[in-house]
Amino acid sequence: MQRNLTQSKEALLKSYNSRLKEDIRSMRENFEEIIRLAKGENDTQLSKITQCEQDTYETQVRAANIVRAGESLMKLVSDIKQYLILNDFHSVNDAICSNSALYRSTQIDRDTKLMAVRDDMAADLYDLEEEYYTSIYK
Repeated sequence: MQRNLTQSKEALLKSYNSRLKEDIRSMRENFEEIIRLAKGENDTQLSKITQCEQDTYETQVRAANIVRAGESLMKLVSDIKQYLILNDFHSVNDAICSNSALYRSTQIDRDTKLMAVRDDMAADLYDLEEEYYTSIYK
């Protein structure tokens, strides 16, 4: 069962990795093509107006592809966050146990110091009480 779970996690992480690479590749390619179109170095037989309209439409399509890839990346980030929340119980438990141990040791240290202060105060009050009852100024 544990092996299947580990293989499932591996497959999911590989899927995330391939999605990330594909989205970034798409964004880069579309951006590079928009830059190439903006330079206007195309030697074509089309009239300048027709070529300009075609470049404008292609730029819009490529910009839409960049937006789509960006949205896909945002979805991927959301999926990875969900994956971490659902599959990272061990590190969460370790952090809770570590913090618990730290707080417990701090509590024991503070309790020890408070008891020492209490004992010192009790001894001082006992001495003061004895001094009061034996004083001639009472």
